[in-house]
Amino acid sequence: MNFVAMLYPLMAVLIWAMNAVVNKLSAGVIEPEAISFYRWLLAFIILTPFCLRQSIKNWAEIRPLLPKFAFLGFLGMALYQCLAYYAAYTISATMIGIFLSLTPLLTILLSFIILRSPLTVGLVVGSILSFSGITWLISAGNPAVILESGIGKGELMMIIAASAYALYGVLTMKWKIQVSIWQSLYWQVISGVIILIPLFMITKDATITSNNVGLILFAGIPASIIAPFLWLQGVARLGASKTSLFMNLSPLFTAIISILFLNESLETYHIVGGIVSLTGVIIAQRVNTKIQFKFKPHVKPNAKD
Repeated sequence: MNFVAMLYPLMAVLIWAMNAVVNKLSAGVIEPEAISFYRWLLAFIILTPFCLRQSIKNWAEIRPLLPKFAFLGFLGMALYQCLAYYAAYTISATMIGIFLSLTPLLTILLSFIILRSPLTVGLVVGSILSFSGITWLISAGNPAVILESGIGKGELMMIIAASAYALYGVLTMKWKIQVSIWQSLYWQVISGVIILIPLFMITKDATITSNNVGLILFAGIPASIIAPFLWLQGVARLGASKTSLFMNLSPLFTAIISILFLNESLETYHIVGGIVSLTGVIIAQRVNTKIQFKFKPHVKPNAKD
């Protein structure tokens, strides 16, 4: 494997782990709709001087791709990010990082459905293990609680968010958009800004203050421009499934940063559930024995019988 290529998703995940802490810090300081809109607006403003001229030059190639850019922008820039900000009100930054580690498994599952990737023993066993691990996490080590009270809003939001980003990666591979990564990112950002306008218009408080401006700047530059660019570079060089494997490091990075800067505690159920879920993802990736489906053909009975 190309170790230089591995640095792209590795750095992207590190930035996103830091952004998970930003998500938590933003709760109560700025509305989720406001920071979601501001971060992508800032990214748009910064990218425009570098990307607009080339976009005009390549408009004939870009125009047919606008629906795809819009859907990718909806998944990666709007849905995924907004849900993470909302979830931060009810779950810890460490839990956000753990849920994001489901992205590799979800990518494999969606690759099977959308890209017709073969079903493997590892995928089946890994799915069961990862589901068990995440159930242990959600229930804080007591799965019976889920039957009694159900899954919390924050956990459900992060499951949807991880699913959205997994679908984002798979569609990026399926469509193989033939424009530069910067152009692709630029038009996805534009789409994200447009999609978020209605939410921004109804937010209760969109004031930028000294308490939240730093969070907006980090979310708008490293997390919205640098990390997506690095991630798309990784997908282009390694493929969606192998790149998504780096999300396994998200819980580790997020937990370390959260413990250092948010004084969050690492509970036993975090460790147990995280290890089980991570083991499932690794098995899904590494055990590639294909499952063969054999169907016995139907034989019509002999008319003489």
